[in-house]
Order: sequence, then structure tokens, then C-alpha cells
Amino acid sequence: MDPIVEAALKKWPNVPHCYGWLALDARGDWYMRDERIQHAGPFPQVKGSRIEHRKLIEFIERNYAADPTGCWFFQNGPQRVYVELEAAPWVWRVAAGGQISSHTGLPCEAQASWLDEQDRLFIATRLGLGIVHSMDMHEAALAVEQGLWQPQAARHADLLARHAVQLKPLPP
Repeated sequence: MDPIVEAALKKWPNVPHCYGWLALDARGDWYMRDERIQHAGPFPQVKGSRIEHRKLIEFIERNYAADPTGCWFFQNGPQRVYVELEAAPWVWRVAAGGQISSHTGLPCEAQASWLDEQDRLFIATRLGLGIVHSMDMHEAALAVEQGLWQPQAARHADLLARHAVQLKPLPP
């Protein structure tokens, strides 16, 4: 977490949490969902405005974490902005030889893998559960063919429960 964020938390410890305004899709793109978009429909059917400002994306990703209930958030200074997830909290990019990194740029190693009922490939790492980016399925298929990963069949809901992931955080 950025030092400026930690300082803000100490200075203003009781800022209310924010829900519904930030989302992460299955390709690792961040979306702002203002009140009008939230009323227009649920994420990901109505995504909102894709965040493209590189420095803002980097700030979000440096301050991205999960609470004890499996809800993911971005700590924006003193305010916790909860994130709606399309599929999982991490989106894995796959390079040659099955090397993976998160959508935030963190390198990881696969611990287990699954195919869900929609034939989406999920991988667990030390960071948690993530979905393989759709553009990297060729490299992922090569990793499976080489025996680096052995995906098992699993329901998406079961994977989320097993890894304590909440797709849509709600206020208490």
C-alpha cells in the first residue's frame, strides 16, 4: 500500500466505504460505474467507463487487496472502494513456458487449475484465484499440452466459494 494511503487512513479512519463504483472485468480492465450506469444494469452487462489513465490504473493496482470476507477493494486514501468482479480478483497473463503474471504485473506460479462450465481457465497462485486472459489461451493450451497444468472440471460458483471470493461486495 502506498505510504500516502496509509497516512490518510491514520488521519481519517472513519471514512465510509464505497460500493458499486469500480469494477474489474475478465480481461483485467478497470471500469468506473457512476450512479447512472449502476441504475442502467448490473456489471458486466453494463460495464461503465473504462479507465485508461495509466497513473490512475497503477495507483489502483498498488492499493488493491481483499478484506477478510473475500471482498476485493481499492484503498483510495482513507476510503475503501469495493470492486465488482466479472470472474475473479486476478486476471493472469500467460507467456511462453506457462509463465504467468497478474493483470497488476506481479509474477506468479500456478498451484492448481480448473475449467469451469463455460470452459474458462482458472488458476490458483499464492495471490489467489484468477482467470486466464482470453488473448493468452494459446500459451495456456501449450502449457496444458506440456503437462505444466492439469485443469480439473469445476463450477465457477464452487471455485469462488473454495477461494472465498465475493464477486459483488455489498454494504453490511
